[in-house]
Amino acid sequence: MQSRPDTAMPHPDACFDADWLALRAAADRAARAPRLETLAAAWLRGRQQQNPQAPLRLVDLGCGSGANPRHLAPRLPGPQQWTLLDHDAGLLRRARTLCADLRDAGGVRLQVDTRCLDLSALAASSLANADLVCASALLDLMSADWLGRLADACAHNGCALLITLSVDGTWRFLPQAPGAPADPDDAFIRDAFNAHQRRDKGLGAALGPAAAPALAELLVARGFAVERAASPWRLELADPAQAALARALIDGWRDAATAQCPQAAARINAWHQRRSAQCDGRGSGQLEVGHLDLFACPPTTALRPDRPASPGQ
Repeated sequence: MQSRPDTAMPHPDACFDADWLALRAAADRAARAPRLETLAAAWLRGRQQQNPQAPLRLVDLGCGSGANPRHLAPRLPGPQQWTLLDHDAGLLRRARTLCADLRDAGGVRLQVDTRCLDLSALAASSLANADLVCASALLDLMSADWLGRLADACAHNGCALLITLSVDGTWRFLPQAPGAPADPDDAFIRDAFNAHQRRDKGLGAALGPAAAPALAELLVARGFAVERAASPWRLELADPAQAALARALIDGWRDAATAQCPQAAARINAWHQRRSAQCDGRGSGQLEVGHLDLFACPPTTALRPDRPASPGQ
């Protein structure tokens, strides 16, 4: 396991701490679309046949504490060599620890490298020799220009993509009594939050909920076959752990909406009090938060580079 300590200076709105990542981990696991993981595994098996002596190369963008490889590695064929990219050196150290004993679907231990990198510096060379590029809960931070560079880099390298848990801009509290209206301020808060999501996160105006559909269009234009699947969080408000995540979401929506619409602070705080009262871990109902997963594979003419096996293979 190796680490490359490049300097990274991310935008503050693109920083997430380990506590938040741990809080959302169970909801992320439950929401992922298994069908797309199956497609990714089939792509990798076919890719392996083109150069059986070399390990499969996987790159995880914005890896955080390594939740993506921890979930995906045992579901994908091997042998696997992962490169984990993130701007946060502390999270990368945590990822190295948590991924140290991972094994692929065949029980073979992974090779894991880490690199501290501000993703604004992403280029085709960042994905050199990659077979599959992965990311989770990342796209909404990115600009149209960055997504174009990602699509170009993947087309240049002939690699597939598995992008999971991209927010789609929707959320709702369930169930509602028959004929009863939703909270009158839900739509206002949602619109204000989604507008805040489109602020510059250091890479130009972020696309927010429009990011995953935009990336799909860019990939299709470059000849990729693209599959999408809904991957919503469904948080049970009677479950204390899931209610804690719901409260954190509601707090974040309040803060973003207030930053976007400071003149409506009183209205936003009143909404926050009403919705927070539903998340004490003793109530009922769900909070459903929409996400989208995406798998894309390049044109069938894309060939796997001929490269030597890694040491020990």
